Amino acid sequence: MTQLTEHSAPLSSAAALERGRAATLTSAVLRGAFAAGLGLGAIAVLVMAMWITSPFPDSGAGGALRIAAGLWLLGHGVELVRPDTLSGTPAPIGVVPLLLMGLPAWLAYRAARDALEPDEGRPQLTGLGAVCTVSGGYLLVGASAVLYVGDGALTAHPLRAALTLPVLTVLSAAAGAWTAHGCPRLPLPQGLPGAVRRALARTFWAPAGRRRVAVAGRSGAAACLLLVGGGALLVGASLVWHGDPAHTSFVQLAGDWSGRVAVLLLGLALVPNAAVWGAAYGLGPGFALGTTATATPLGVVGTPALPSFPLLAAVPDGPGTPLNWAAAGVPAVAGLAVAWFTVRVAAPPFALREEAWSARGTALTAALGGVVCAGLTAVLAGLAGGPLGSGRLAAFGPVWWLTGAAALAWTVALGVPAALLLRLWRLRERRPKDLPAAEPLPATGAGERGATATATGAGSGGAESGAPEGAWWRALWRRPVGRRGAGAAPGPRAASEGGEAIGGLDILDALDVAEAGAGAGAGGTTGAGAGGTSGTGGTSGAGGTGGTGGTGAGAKEAFDPGFEPYDFLPAESWHERGAREARWAAFKEASGGLMADFPATPGPLAPEPPSLRKGGSDTDENPGGTTP
Repeated sequence: MTQLTEHSAPLSSAAALERGRAATLTSAVLRGAFAAGLGLGAIAVLVMAMWITSPFPDSGAGGALRIAAGLWLLGHGVELVRPDTLSGTPAPIGVVPLLLMGLPAWLAYRAARDALEPDEGRPQLTGLGAVCTVSGGYLLVGASAVLYVGDGALTAHPLRAALTLPVLTVLSAAAGAWTAHGCPRLPLPQGLPGAVRRALARTFWAPAGRRRVAVAGRSGAAACLLLVGGGALLVGASLVWHGDPAHTSFVQLAGDWSGRVAVLLLGLALVPNAAVWGAAYGLGPGFALGTTATATPLGVVGTPALPSFPLLAAVPDGPGTPLNWAAAGVPAVAGLAVAWFTVRVAAPPFALREEAWSARGTALTAALGGVVCAGLTAVLAGLAGGPLGSGRLAAFGPVWWLTGAAALAWTVALGVPAALLLRLWRLRERRPKDLPAAEPLPATGAGERGATATATGAGSGGAESGAPEGAWWRALWRRPVGRRGAGAAPGPRAASEGGEAIGGLDILDALDVAEAGAGAGAGGTTGAGAGGTSGTGGTSGAGGTGGTGGTGAGAKEAFDPGFEPYDFLPAESWHERGAREARWAAFKEASGGLMADFPATPGPLAPEPPSLRKGGSDTDENPGGTTP
């Protein structure tokens, strides 16, 4: 009994684990089925809306739903067959609208990615398990749709559907699972020979090789996008050029507005196909207009068999002209794009030659980018074309292998040389430009240039120093020396306790004095006394007393380009009593008598007066005259 009790907990845990696994698998299958049903329902809504608004429907609601299911299968690449034709021969429809293909691919991708999201309390699926379960649920709905359209106006062959329907489903689900796992690096296939595996491990699977493969993939994808975009531009220009035939075809296909909306929606779904056809036209091979005609930039060869449709009305006719030959600019731009996206990583701007890739590595990466572009273009060309009927309509669109070969030739022939030239240009030696010689600084010593400062009396309004000839323009932006009045107090940087200077001349005044030829020292000061005596090497202001001047070395330090006057400016002197009184006096005079005359009492941050620090008496602050 004890053993049965002890084993009951593990048995219940195993059962719970099995139930969790079953629930996870069921959820993944339902996700795939829901994704398929969502895409099928979206197309069914559009078809039913067209059927409801049509004034003369050919069939009932069942027939409209079968057409919707057939269009959904066509979006997966399944070739449909139209059994009722005028000739009695079933006509295949194999041109897949690429825009219609994007919806089921995106839904299957999202279903597989969401199936791998962690769910608390349930075991996690593996990547392979998610792909299999999601694809299984999706394909169950697809098989039901194949059986449902068997009696409709558009039927699907079960064997062909079994070969083509799983391809898009499994690839989209695999992409979703790969993204959910963080896009890991794929391992080397186990079935390869040892020599091949070692060669791949040294080249493409090495860190440097993986980086070059990534760069080649980006450059090839960018070139393919430019090819398709250029093809869309060519189609748009041709539609404008052949506007009248396209409008006539659009009006003839449907007389009521609901039918015209249906034709417009079908045309929008085929716009990516037309862009791929335009890219093939620019590459040179062109595209087939039936089994007996081909359209190329050199002209249309043969007799085209074109059904009435607005996009087909824009096909150029007749021999090629220089305007048609200009379509070759599209693959040329794609080849240059391969070079640009390769060199932007191989040799970034202003990179050193040692840091850049070698010329061989750059050329190989650009060539690999051309291979990627050619492969993508060939796949798109194969999907964009197909039969539109039997007989002469059995082949429409570009030939995939010819289009891929032309894309490879254009991108490699232009991309590799352009990449090498761009790399050479970016790695060229950059020589610094010759800088203009710096002008020598003027001599500021007392013995080199005589003192020429002129001082006037206290009532003259101040002393001015004349600027030397040729330096008149400096007066436009520099303040002249001695502009302060005789009764004006010096500024905060020039006043100290007892009326002595605290750091020397203002830097602008000192420069003017130096240009005037006055020998000024770093310690030359402007006082606040009544005399006008010049100190040694110093310069006095209006009614000021010159302090002890500096030496020639001090003057050179004062006029050094890296000289900063705050280096020798003491921070304590700003809060001393004499400096505060001088500031208040300057503020009062500048206000024009608006400020009241009140004493500048020491603030909380001001130091104690010298008399208190030395133990002396101060009648203003210690009326008793006793030492505290």
